[in-house]
Amino acid sequence: MAVYQNEAQIADVVQGFESCTTDKGAFKHQDHLTVAVWYLQDSNIQEATARLRTALLRFVDHHQVDRAKYNETITVLWLELVAGQLEKLPQSFSLVEKCNSVIESLNDSGLALKYYSSELLASNEARASFIPPDLKSWSSD
Repeated sequence: MAVYQNEAQIADVVQGFESCTTDKGAFKHQDHLTVAVWYLQDSNIQEATARLRTALLRFVDHHQVDRAKYNETITVLWLELVAGQLEKLPQSFSLVEKCNSVIESLNDSGLALKYYSSELLASNEARASFIPPDLKSWSSD
């Protein structure tokens, strides 16, 4: 089942996130995926990572969430997984089709544990900077 019917719905998710008007409890995993697709549509992985990091930190600061909740490793992992899914899709896919396809493929927020042990993901090192997977490389998928 499609999550989005038009680009305006996607733009609303991104705008709500970037402007911090979306409540912290209302910004769910599929919204993170939507923002990742949006950022990757016209950026490379490094630019999208920097943009998402900045936006996430602004979001947590605005909602007075402890910055220690931010995890660089998880941010990079999800952007890499989304980029990998986007590479598999036909060039002709619209933004709506891309978002719906990525959400359908990656809508399991626990997927990170396929690649990382929970201990590593919870570490201060993984929060502060990207750490390669300790269980399985996503490039092997």
